[in-house]
Amino acid sequence: MDTKNNVSSKMLPDEEIISRVLNGEKNLYENIMRKYNPRLYRISMSIINDDMEAEDTMQAAYLNAYLQLHSFKNRSSFSTWLTRILINECLQRKKKKIKENQMLTEKQDINYHTETPLRGLMNKELKTLLEKSISDLPEKYRTVFVMREIEEMSISETMDVLKLSESNVKVRLNRAKEMLRDNLSSYHKSAQVLEFNLIRCDKVVNYVMSIINNPISNTN
Repeated sequence: MDTKNNVSSKMLPDEEIISRVLNGEKNLYENIMRKYNPRLYRISMSIINDDMEAEDTMQAAYLNAYLQLHSFKNRSSFSTWLTRILINECLQRKKKKIKENQMLTEKQDINYHTETPLRGLMNKELKTLLEKSISDLPEKYRTVFVMREIEEMSISETMDVLKLSESNVKVRLNRAKEMLRDNLSSYHKSAQVLEFNLIRCDKVVNYVMSIINNPISNTN
């Protein structure tokens, strides 16, 4: 691969990448995934609250978005459109999981804390407290908190994605902060919360690109 061309392609706006992907440059879709992996992972975790399921949901959302690229009409930003697809996938999977695994809830709650270690923070106890406190929030507050405070999405984009009024977004965010304040103080906002490291980024990207580049062989 031409390194110079690869670097320059990463600087292209989303709309140009989409246009070129639709015109046959499928490999450029990798740039989209690497750009949005951290955001989609954090939002997936805010809804699903299960590490491996979040990865599976991301892969499904990217594939669904790829198959629907021709229908993206630029009526909203691509990031908003992609996030909506992810949220729909999360909600569908969550509903299915509740129906199929009602008897395994307690076991899943135990496994969650052992399967999703967060790494890299010097104060590991604080980081553990932070993740647990966020994951214990009710979903409607947790999702808004992750979007606004961790992902730093704007109020308007959060409103658009979740179909909420501005006042509801603000109320839910304030309520989430109230729930976290006693334990988290000024540490509630961290770039390393629900981190999505490079190895895991590669895993999601490679899986999706293998299906995009070999659609027939991967259908079985």
